[in-house]
Amino acid sequence: MKAVSCLHGELSVVELPTPRPGPGQLVLDVRRCGICGSDLHARVHADELTGVMSAVGYDGFMRGDTPVVLGHEFCGEVAERGRGVGKAFRPGTPVVSFPLLRADGEVHLTGLSPLAPGGYAERVLAEASMTFAVPNGLDLDTAALTEPMAVALHAVRRSEIGRGDVAAVVGCGPVGLAVICQLKALGVATIIASDFSARRRELATRCGADVVVDPALDSPYDAMAEHRGVFTSAASLYSLGVGSMERMRRLPGWARLYRLADRLGAAGPKRPVVFECVGVPGMIDAVAAEAPVATRIVVVGVCMEVDRLRPAIAIGKELDLRFVFGYTPLEFRDTLHMLADGKLDASALVTGTVGLGGVEAAFDALGAPGRHAKVLIDPASAALTV
Repeated sequence: MKAVSCLHGELSVVELPTPRPGPGQLVLDVRRCGICGSDLHARVHADELTGVMSAVGYDGFMRGDTPVVLGHEFCGEVAERGRGVGKAFRPGTPVVSFPLLRADGEVHLTGLSPLAPGGYAERVLAEASMTFAVPNGLDLDTAALTEPMAVALHAVRRSEIGRGDVAAVVGCGPVGLAVICQLKALGVATIIASDFSARRRELATRCGADVVVDPALDSPYDAMAEHRGVFTSAASLYSLGVGSMERMRRLPGWARLYRLADRLGAAGPKRPVVFECVGVPGMIDAVAAEAPVATRIVVVGVCMEVDRLRPAIAIGKELDLRFVFGYTPLEFRDTLHMLADGKLDASALVTGTVGLGGVEAAFDALGAPGRHAKVLIDPASAALTV
């Protein structure tokens, strides 16, 4: 079969043996595979990532000197079933699959390990237990967005944001746009989006952002400060505290009232949420320095380099800092059904499609922010450019 191999940062179309399913596995004919920002990073920073993943206990990650077939955002049709796979996965069934694969006695990251070749290929292996039939005749382009939209669903759920809260999404690449789509689907009252690219700001509006900011001209945090209960400085919070206590102490039983307000979440400032979706050095510290008091920062962007943070700023503002990675199998399944049921609109994300021969050109195009959001690979396509 034809596949795109990555070796020493170079991408090339090669011939590889057609995969055969082991027990409980499926071989899929790949119909679409998204190019992820992680793929762009892995192409260049594979050896750095190998060290990072080893530090968290996974030694099967790709290396720069070992060929790997990238691609973990794929949908396909069942071509072959391994022993023990039920009839629910008949040949021709359209499916999406959670990108984990049993190989060499362990479980590996599909598309990010040489032991689990990914979806930049005509065929790919998948675990039947982690595979889900595409419902409601959902189109292939949208089905292929299940994986990145599941990343966004996990980030939004980890943020514990409520419908009445205000959210800012900093960085409107594919991950940021996916987060905006999920926030919109949840019904969050105010979604602020920030990006230097006019094209990405346009896409953010299409995805559901209520306020769109060019950070070269305006601050997304100023827009957050317009909402009642959001405090931009510690001094304003101190003033509120003293003034509130002055009035409350005039009431009999003030401590009971204070405890009731505290239980209801009304005794302190509102907690806006910032989703950091850029992933470059300095971004976490910049968000911490500029975000309102009591902000919950959810780090979705993946920074590949050593970074710095001034803890005293985060402490002085009592910020929450949360890091997210991946999603659960249930979130993956739920995302697929949200897309198929029309509860989640991700139609703005796909901006181009190429064949296997056009993958390198697509990487180049995606490396120039502003033109594209999500480029899909169609192994049956002859398209060489986007």
